Amino acid sequence: MYRVFEALDELVTIVEEARGVPMTSGCVVPRGDVLELLDDVRDAIPAELDDAQDVLDHKDELVGKAKHEAEAGVSKARADAERILAEAQAEAEAMLSDARARAERMIAEAEDQAERTVAAGRQEYDDLVGRAHSEAERMIQAGRANYERATEDGRAEQARLVNEQEVVRAAHAEAARVLDAAQNEAIRLRSECDAYVDGKLADFEDLLAHTLRSVGKGRSHLRGPAVAGAAAPFDYGA
Repeated sequence: MYRVFEALDELVTIVEEARGVPMTSGCVVPRGDVLELLDDVRDAIPAELDDAQDVLDHKDELVGKAKHEAEAGVSKARADAERILAEAQAEAEAMLSDARARAERMIAEAEDQAERTVAAGRQEYDDLVGRAHSEAERMIQAGRANYERATEDGRAEQARLVNEQEVVRAAHAEAARVLDAAQNEAIRLRSECDAYVDGKLADFEDLLAHTLRSVGKGRSHLRGPAVAGAAAPFDYGA
């Protein structure tokens, strides 16, 4: 490139120092020197300029080829993206289906457990109530028997001591006391039984509430992914 600029400077000097043609703006230059300098310029021009000219001459072909390759790359990228999208959607649907199946299974197991717990609690309640009623009835019967026995004893004592009114009154009072005691004992036992049954039912109510909360969480977990999947498209960045 230095030789090119040097030859151009020499050409400019030749033209500037050339003898002018009278009555014109032309001049007379030494042809041999000018041609020799032009040959030097031609020889000194880098080969990259010829390559650049070739590129310019074939720019349409190169642009067309590059455009074709770009379109082919875009098509391939689009096909790959569609394939990846289809695979991701299929995997997401499979995961959602599996999650829904697990949630349904958990809900079914929780409902079954709740039913078994309710049945067991109902059975225990029935057993407790039955035993309480039986015990209360036994105590009432015992009190009645004691009352009747005391009454009979009082009547016998009354028959034996007709003139002793105080003894008769004492027998009646004792009989009434025994009956009241038996009835109070039956009421106490029934209250204790009711309190025990109420405590058991409270424990069962807490267990049932915990089970129902577990069922509600399972149903909410089942509804959450389905609503999100229906509301928004699949996000690959996530």
